[in-house]
Amino acid sequence: MMFIGIRNPHRYLAALLLGFAFCLSAQADAPPMERIIWNKTPIRLPLQVGTERLVHFPGAVRINVPPERVSDLRTQSVDGTAYWLASSPFETTRILVQEIDSSRTFLLDLTASEKNGGTGPVTVLVPKQNSTKPFAETGNQNQEMVRLDYVTLTRFAAQQMYAPTRLLKNDPRIHRIPLHTPDEISLVRGGAVAARPLISWLSNAGLYITVVRLQNRSDLPLSLDPRDLHGQWLAATFQHARLLPAGKEADTTSVYLISARPFEESF
Repeated sequence: MMFIGIRNPHRYLAALLLGFAFCLSAQADAPPMERIIWNKTPIRLPLQVGTERLVHFPGAVRINVPPERVSDLRTQSVDGTAYWLASSPFETTRILVQEIDSSRTFLLDLTASEKNGGTGPVTVLVPKQNSTKPFAETGNQNQEMVRLDYVTLTRFAAQQMYAPTRLLKNDPRIHRIPLHTPDEISLVRGGAVAARPLISWLSNAGLYITVVRLQNRSDLPLSLDPRDLHGQWLAATFQHARLLPAGKEADTTSVYLISARPFEESF
């Protein structure tokens, strides 16, 4: 390799690599993009006081902020991106966002807190609609797609959790999203099983899948039943359907939960 016009090519190359590594580190530290498909259900958007959060819409929008919220919520809109910055905590506030070209209206429920708010950017997607096919045919295809998505999502999540790293493959239809939940939740009725949400994804079909770790706290073996789960789930699949007593090697397993809304809204 020949360097032209550089007095010390080795030092130049080292500096170049150092700068490249710094850029990669900065990108790795950036919060991931959360993608939400608009299905006419209000979108929950938690904010962290003092940190600006960006929401990207399909087109240019106008934003209607209630008068009582103007003083503690800075709102700006540029080329289809909303910029929200909360100056103080506030309870759930309904915000109407209207797309200028299509007149489509999005509903967002904003909250703000000192520590537990979200900071990552959000992209709002609109599902494509095909009205040229008969209703019955479209309905049958949608039902089949949902059944296939349950299997695909569950298999994908299980592979991400348990497969060797060399076998892991990304799926462009499935995107990881952040979780806004406590470290431990009361998911299983009875209180004998500790539950901790681990990771969540959103598919391009608008379905969410979340992996929750379950651990037996009792001295007795337990059988797991989806009917004992709190929340609204489209499907629940246990990695193992039976837990040994606390302290045994098999006292822990995972459950894969599929929902139509983000985990914290379905629980």
